[in-house]
Amino acid sequence: MTPKGAASSADGESAVPGQESGLAEGLMYGELELHGRVMPASNATFFGEILAADGQRVVYKPIAGERPLWDFPDGTLAGREVAAYRISELLGWSVVPHTWLRDGPHGLGMVQLWQEPAETEIAVDIVPSGEVPSGWCRVFDGLDSRDHPVTLIHEDSPALRRMAVFDVVINNADRKGGHVLPMAGGHRYGVDHGVSFHDEPKLRTVLWGWAGQPLGEDEQRGLQGLLDAEEQVRAAVADLITDREVDALLARVARFAAAGVFPEPNTGWPSIPWPPW
Repeated sequence: MTPKGAASSADGESAVPGQESGLAEGLMYGELELHGRVMPASNATFFGEILAADGQRVVYKPIAGERPLWDFPDGTLAGREVAAYRISELLGWSVVPHTWLRDGPHGLGMVQLWQEPAETEIAVDIVPSGEVPSGWCRVFDGLDSRDHPVTLIHEDSPALRRMAVFDVVINNADRKGGHVLPMAGGHRYGVDHGVSFHDEPKLRTVLWGWAGQPLGEDEQRGLQGLLDAEEQVRAAVADLITDREVDALLARVARFAAAGVFPEPNTGWPSIPWPPW
C-alpha cells in the first residue's frame, strides 16, 4: 500500500520553515537532479540537488525502490519517514531534517534536506572493551571482526537523550549508530526512519545507555505536549500511517509519560539492530 493521500500531502507540504515561498515552491516542484546512489542502503537511496532551490542538496528515496519487508506494508516507508519528521517538529526538537513527499526521477518518494556531519564530532562509537570515557554511556560489550573485545558506547548529551525519547515515541526499529548525524555545535540529527510507527513493539536502537533512568523535565514536557495536542498529532500523520498505528502512537506516548523512565530492552524482540552501525 502507498501512503494514504500521498499525492495531496506532497502538494500541500511546506518547505523549510521560515524560508521564502519561492524557495518552498522550488523544493517541491523544481527539477531534482541526481548525482549518485548512497551505498550501502537497503532501499534505493539517491543523493542529488534541486536546481530551482539554489542547488539545495537532498536525499531522495523513491517508493518504487523500497524493498518489501515481512512486517511493514509495501510502499509505506517514505510516508513513515515524513511522519517521523512531522512528529519531530511537533516535539519541537528538530531531531529529523526537513522531510517531505514529492515526485522525482523515479516517481513519488521521500525527499530530505542533506545534512553534512562535522568530521570532528562523534556521538556513537566503538572502543576497546571497558574503556568508556567520562561523559559517555556503555551500551553493550562484544567482539569486533578480529574477535577483539569491544564496547559500544554513545555520548551522554541532552541532544542524544531527546533522540532516544523520540525513538521510543515513533517505535523506531532501526536506530543504528550510522543513523545519528553529529553536527557542529552539538546538534544531533537522526535519519532513516522508514521502519517506524508499527502498532506492535519493535524498538531497536543503539541508544540504550539511559535504560531505567528517569526522564528529564524537558523530555516529560515534550511527551505531555504531544498528548495535549492529540488532534494536531492525528492530523499531522493521518495521511501517512494507518489509524491503528496513530492510536498506537498516542497510547505509547501516554505509557511512556506515565512511566517517567527510559524503557529497558524488550527480551521478546532483538533490542539492537544488526549490524549496529
